[in-house]
Amino acid sequence: MKTILITGAYGFVGSNLAAYLKGRYTLWALDVEDRSPGLYARFFSWKQFDSIPWEEIQAVIHLAGKAHDTKNMNEAQVYFDVNTGLTQKIFDSFLASKAKQFIFFSSVKAAADSVTTDILTEDVIPAPVGPYGESKIRAEEYILSKDGKGKGVYIFRPCMIHGPGNKGNLNLLYAVINKGIPYPLGAFDNRRSFTSIDNLSFIINKVMESEIPSGVYHIADDKPLSTKELIRIICRVLGKKERVYNLPKGFVEFAAKCGDVLHLPLNTFRLNKLTENYVVSNLKIKQAIGVEELPVSAHDGLIKTIRSFGDRAT
Repeated sequence: MKTILITGAYGFVGSNLAAYLKGRYTLWALDVEDRSPGLYARFFSWKQFDSIPWEEIQAVIHLAGKAHDTKNMNEAQVYFDVNTGLTQKIFDSFLASKAKQFIFFSSVKAAADSVTTDILTEDVIPAPVGPYGESKIRAEEYILSKDGKGKGVYIFRPCMIHGPGNKGNLNLLYAVINKGIPYPLGAFDNRRSFTSIDNLSFIINKVMESEIPSGVYHIADDKPLSTKELIRIICRVLGKKERVYNLPKGFVEFAAKCGDVLHLPLNTFRLNKLTENYVVSNLKIKQAIGVEELPVSAHDGLIKTIRSFGDRAT
């Protein structure tokens, strides 16, 4: 049975991925704190890095990284120390070993902070904004600059990943709707791509059990959704009536500009992020693994995620 080393193993993605892959592979965990193995056959802390028996490892999934902080509370250097420096360390060890496959989890934010075309593909010239995206693209560049020695080296750029245990903007939107607060931006019609953790796990399993070309792959569900569709899903799960207000765009944009001056929660930056289009192509990865559709629809994946929020609250 193939042995896979997963870094950042006990985070949101790692925990869900391990539950999906357990029984198919022998899973080893590498993470920051001492833990019981749980879903993993063996555990290593980063302090034990030099004692990892690399001769027993066939693949590496590198999830560990500094997450995007939308509040900009982190020092920029922390992103480069972790997202770039740590990736260089683990990738060098992979190259020196007999392991054959390496997946690095980058982000679509390494490619573009905003999408100016109809859809974001792997052909885009990267233009990250801010230390998170910049640190990820530096890690990508390091990996691509090295001789892969015929091994399978894959850079994944997922858009927003969601599933049980998810933390972030989806949770905030869920909490707002659960309190009965109406959504005031119904006049804005946008489309955004998401990534279900189930589809992500399916893709990784396909890569692990086959040989696909090395390179950069964008990861997303098959269909993008609008914010209004997302609200409709949340309301359906909560059993609440949709409360979407179609305030005039001009009024909302004026209010956002006032927010810039008065330092209010709604400003032009937040308005743009809430209403912009960010559609990501998954065609390349689907062609590589030989599927026409991913197993979980964007709609069904989000229903599962939203239901998990309620399960955690009970």
